[in-house]
Amino acid sequence: MKRRILLVDDDLAILLTLKAVLEISGFDVETAASAREAKLRLKANEYHMVITDLRMESETAGEDVAAVAKKAANRPAVAILTAYPPKDAEWMTTSDTDKVLVKPMNTQDLLRQIEAMLVAHEDKKRKEGKLAAVRVAQAAAKKPRKLADAR
Repeated sequence: MKRRILLVDDDLAILLTLKAVLEISGFDVETAASAREAKLRLKANEYHMVITDLRMESETAGEDVAAVAKKAANRPAVAILTAYPPKDAEWMTTSDTDKVLVKPMNTQDLLRQIEAMLVAHEDKKRKEGKLAAVRVAQAAAKKPRKLADAR
């Protein structure tokens, strides 16, 4: 199964170049040229990863896309791709982003980072799923049995 990526950038040259690089590398890529378009795609489709430019129709357009992606049912990995990374180190811990990728980037480095992000993100989701299952089992074990069950 091909992994699906939503690629979001208002610069058409970057959008088409990255789309071609990712498709050659075996990814199924959909594109959006604005945060608004990306949000519509996120509501209609599931993706393994969202890669979005930070600054598009507004300074925070990429953060808006990341926030919508993180609320999606399948919780895709999210990367911000920008030529102007925020200098505030705390920004990464408060944003809905898994990683910031800085433009311009060597395509091999980009592909390596995307692969590593996808693997790490899937591992994290699996661990969270296992922890949730353990919590449910623990909660069920603590529930008092009904009178009919006690007989």
